[in-house]
Amino acid sequence: MSRVYLMRHGQAGPRHDYDRLSVLGEQQSRALGRYLVSLKVEFVAAYVGRLDRQRRTAQAVQAEYQSAGLPFPELVEEPLWDEFDLGHVYQELSDPLGQDDPRFRQEFAGMMAAIESGDSAVHRSHNYCDIAIVRAWTAGRYSYSGESWQAFRERVSLPKQRLARFTSGENVAVFTSATPIGVWMGEALGLRDREIWRLAGATYNSGLSTVRVADDELRLFTFNALPHLPDTALWSFR
Repeated sequence: MSRVYLMRHGQAGPRHDYDRLSVLGEQQSRALGRYLVSLKVEFVAAYVGRLDRQRRTAQAVQAEYQSAGLPFPELVEEPLWDEFDLGHVYQELSDPLGQDDPRFRQEFAGMMAAIESGDSAVHRSHNYCDIAIVRAWTAGRYSYSGESWQAFRERVSLPKQRLARFTSGENVAVFTSATPIGVWMGEALGLRDREIWRLAGATYNSGLSTVRVADDELRLFTFNALPHLPDTALWSFR
């Protein structure tokens, strides 16, 4: 039964340039690495999605191991751990959703205006637009050319088969994003879509969750821990 460390990326950039780490995100990622080093956690494998914010987080942790003179496995790029494309969802669903939902139409216009004006607050919180657009995508309410919610869930579940091959006592590092972690937590606990989204929305940047994988079964041990960030000023969701 392998132990899998699911690590969310550090805080990312603003909405219009999201796929990178912010200064705080870099700090969170290095702190995560130092914490794992302090515990002398030995990893036999390390997987990371293709997104830059995921990769930069993984590299920061790897660098802390190297600085401490401890081994860390080569990072293996694994597209199965990619986050869904929220930008693409907005691009295709905002118009039809706005036609059906006046509140969404109004608040979406306000959000775009805030981005244009340089209002930094709009980049660091989930709002009505985010919730409404994700619910529409999850429900398959409108035609969408990208990955469906069901396809996404199936994709991020596939690594279980590979990770189950590691033996008892072996630790595996996975650097991913909030929604894949939410899906795994949901599968471990038998949750519905709505609860999965609540977990994903509550996942901290650089949050640490651990599960054990055996025979394609998930057993949850910790969720969303921040022992590496004792200063709450360093906590962030987005």
